[in-house]
Amino acid sequence: MKKLLVVLVILSFTSFTKISENVYICGPKGSSKYHYTENCRGLNACKHEVVKKSLKEAKDLGLTLCGWED
Repeated sequence: MKKLLVVLVILSFTSFTKISENVYICGPKGSSKYHYTENCRGLNACKHEVVKKSLKEAKDLGLTLCGWED
């Protein structure tokens, strides 16, 4: 029983952690948000191409996480 409890606790902490190192932004310039998934609701209004970048690049550009994904 204790082993099951330990496994459940570990799974609960790891299931909420984002592992993705790539993010998506709308267009090559002018974005203010980044998205973990290419089909995020926040990208529906994007009128440019959706560009894949590393999370580090997005943060270096001053982008913040989309409100639909936080």
